[in-house]
Amino acid sequence: MNPQTWKSVAFSVVSVLAGALALLAMWTGVIWYFELPPILLPSPSQVLSTAIQERQSLLRGTYVTGLAATVGLVSAVIIGCVISIAFSQSRSIRKAFFPYVVFLQTVPIVAIAPLLITWSGYQFRTVVIVTVIVCLFPIVNSVTEGLLAIQTDLNDMFRLYGASRTQRLLKLQLPTSVPYLMLGTKTSSGLAVIGAIVAEFFVGNGSNYDGLGTLMTGWQGFQRTDALIAAIFASTVLGLVLFAVVNLLAATVFTRWTSTDRKR
Repeated sequence: MNPQTWKSVAFSVVSVLAGALALLAMWTGVIWYFELPPILLPSPSQVLSTAIQERQSLLRGTYVTGLAATVGLVSAVIIGCVISIAFSQSRSIRKAFFPYVVFLQTVPIVAIAPLLITWSGYQFRTVVIVTVIVCLFPIVNSVTEGLLAIQTDLNDMFRLYGASRTQRLLKLQLPTSVPYLMLGTKTSSGLAVIGAIVAEFFVGNGSNYDGLGTLMTGWQGFQRTDALIAAIFASTVLGLVLFAVVNLLAATVFTRWTSTDRKR
């Protein structure tokens, strides 16, 4: 890493820390100015103290929710790629079924979560199913667009040399779609945590599930605002970690196909 890059990284870190300090000062100032009680808005120090006291529950919840979000995201990527390949190979299939993928995205997840629990039970797999539903549309939409976004001259060249449909898919369409896949996966990485937590709001009511969503509903019932805010921070960190992992994969494993996209 050259000095200019180190300087850029250091500037970014200092900017983030300065922003965090400004937000903490505003948080403390709001409590002081409006004389808010801790049950309504605890101080940053109280939230930190509670997070340390409840670290075992938070770590366990973060692990369970993170596992569900990761499994759901990976499953959504696999299922989304299969659906997108089918859409790219047949206009009739795309026109017939793409509206249902959009429909799946528009249905409020809180409305169908109880139905999924009826079918699948108060189990880990229900959380994964909800996560897949939440993550699926950005991946299908992005990958389908990538598979269809092949350059006309390259497509003509493959036809000129008599390439089969499978050869064109493997050697032209799939490499072209990788940047689109990473873009859709980045979008879905944040949605995966949201989907898992929303599912845990319901799944935790009927079992001993230990996810962050279950902790949030329990602490909200006991009016433990400090613990609730600590759980929100834990879920935020989890989303950032998932996003960073996807970015890391794009910059290392898939850099051959995404380097042009990153420079843009």
